[in-house]
Amino acid sequence: MSWRNKKIYIAGSGGMVGSAVGKNLESKGYNNLVRRTSKELNLINQAEVESFFEREKPAIVILSAAKVGGILANNHQRADFIYDNLMIEANVIQAAFKHRVEKLIFLGSSCIYPKNAPQPIKEEYLLSGLLEYTNEPYAVAKIAGVKLCESFYRQHDCDFFSVMPTNLYGERDNFDLQSSHVIPALIRKFHEAKTQQSEKVILWGSGTPRREFLYVDDLADAVVFLLENMTAKKLYEQKISHINIGAGVDVEISELANIIKEIVGYKGKIDYDATKPDGTPRKLMDVSRLNKLGWKYTISLEDGLRKTYDWFLKESAGV
Repeated sequence: MSWRNKKIYIAGSGGMVGSAVGKNLESKGYNNLVRRTSKELNLINQAEVESFFEREKPAIVILSAAKVGGILANNHQRADFIYDNLMIEANVIQAAFKHRVEKLIFLGSSCIYPKNAPQPIKEEYLLSGLLEYTNEPYAVAKIAGVKLCESFYRQHDCDFFSVMPTNLYGERDNFDLQSSHVIPALIRKFHEAKTQQSEKVILWGSGTPRREFLYVDDLADAVVFLLENMTAKKLYEQKISHINIGAGVDVEISELANIIKEIVGYKGKIDYDATKPDGTPRKLMDVSRLNKLGWKYTISLEDGLRKTYDWFLKESAGV
C-alpha cells in the first residue's frame, strides 16, 4: 500500500529524530506532512491534542516526541521524565485511536531493556529483568508506550506498533552538557578544551562500557522503511511487541572518545572519573529481524561523527 498522499503527522517534528524523519519522507515523495512545534501544540495537554486530531485528522502518526536526556538529566529529573513521557504517548495514542488513524509508529528507546540483558539484545528480552536505575523512569514510560500500542492492536485491531532505536546522534542533537547524551557531550567537551587549550578533559565513568550508535538519518530511513513494509499484525504475530533499529555493532566509550578527540583536533589528555556512574555495562541491539526485512545502516560511525561535528561548528559558531 502506498502512503505517499496520506496526511502524516510527525509528533516531535522539531527535534533531532522528527526533523530527520520529515526530511527522509520528503526525499521519497511524501508531500502531505503535518508538523507542530511544542509551542504550537503541547502534547502533555490532553485537550490540545484532542483538538488537534479533531481538526487535522491525520491518516498516519509517527510518534517521535519525547522528553529526552543523558544520565545526569534522567537521574535528576526522574518525575519529569516519567510524567511527561507518559502523558505525551497516552494523549497521542488515544487520540489516534479515537480519530481512526490508519497507522501509528511509536519510537521507544533501547533503555527499555534490562540492565544486564544478554548481548546482543533481542526484542524478546523486554521485561525479563531489572532496568538501569539512572534512567528507570524514562524506560518505564517508554515500555508503557510499547504496551499501549500492542494493547490497542489486541483490543481494537489498530495498526499501531513500536520501534526501538539504539543510541542516536546527528544534526540537531542537544549539546547542552547538563542534559545531553554521550556523543554531543563529548563533542562539546573536546571542542571547548581545544578552544581553551586545556591540558586534559575529564570524562565520566571508567570508559569501559560499550555502546551502539546510529546516525539519525539512518534511523529516519529505517522508520520510513517500516512504514512501508511492516504492519502491527505482521509484527505481533511474531510474538514480539516492537522491532529493534540499530547498526548491530558497538564501540567502547574510551574508543569513541579517542575518535571524537581526533575529529575535533584536540591534542590534550583524557582522564576518567571512575566515581561517576557508567550506566549499563553494554548495550548492543540484535537487529537481525530488521536486516532480514531488507534494511541495513549505511552511515559509518566516523562519517556520522564528522557530519555531527560539522553541524555543531556551523550552528554554534565557536561556542
